[in-house]
Amino acid sequence: MGQGGVPRRVQAYDGELGAAVARAQGGDETAFAVAYRLVQPGLLGYLRGLVGDEAEDVASDAWLEIARDLGRFRGDGAGFRGWTATIARHRALDHLRRRRVRPRATALDQDVLDLPGPHSTHDQALESLSTERALDLVRALPRDQAEAVLLRVVVGLDGPAVARVLGKRPGAVRTAAHRGLRRLARQLGVPDAPAGGVTDDGPRTLGEST
Repeated sequence: MGQGGVPRRVQAYDGELGAAVARAQGGDETAFAVAYRLVQPGLLGYLRGLVGDEAEDVASDAWLEIARDLGRFRGDGAGFRGWTATIARHRALDHLRRRRVRPRATALDQDVLDLPGPHSTHDQALESLSTERALDLVRALPRDQAEAVLLRVVVGLDGPAVARVLGKRPGAVRTAAHRGLRRLARQLGVPDAPAGGVTDDGPRTLGEST
C-alpha cells in the first residue's frame, strides 16, 4: 500500500491524472481521454458493486455529467477521483431509485484489485480475491462495508475522501472499512492481524502509532 493507505498503483497515476484534467479543462480532448482511461476502471468497479450488470450505463451517464461540469472542478488528481466517484454514486442511487431496488454488490474486477506490495492482513485478503470469489464475498457484506471497501480499494480513495463521497463521518467510514476487510480476510482464510482499526488514512493494527 502507498502513503495514507492508498494503493501505490493509484498513487502513481495521480500526477498524470491531475495534469490531464488541467489540460482537459483548457479544451484538450486528448487529455480528457487520458483522464477517462485512468479513472474509468476504478469507477466502473465501484458501480458494479452498486448496480451490477448495469454499471456501464450508469458510468456513461456519470461521464456525461463529468464532462459537462469539468470546468467547475478544482483540485488535483486524487481530488478528481473523489469528485468523479461522488457523481457516479449519485447517478447509481438515482438509477436504483428508478428501479426501486436496493444496491447490490457484484464482482470486483481482478485487474482493479491488482494491489502491489506487502503484506497486511487486509492487503493479503484483497490480493487473494478472484473475480468469482469476490462476487460471493462482497455481496454478503452489509452495504456500508461494501461501499467503504469499494471506494478504498477499487477507486483508491483515502478515508476522508470516502467519507465525503458517502456523506458520513470519517470514524463511521473507518469502522465500516475495517469490519468489511476483516470479514473478507476471515472468509479467505487469511490469518487475522491483532485487534486494531483502520485509520482515516489507511488500515492499521493495534501496535502502530496514531
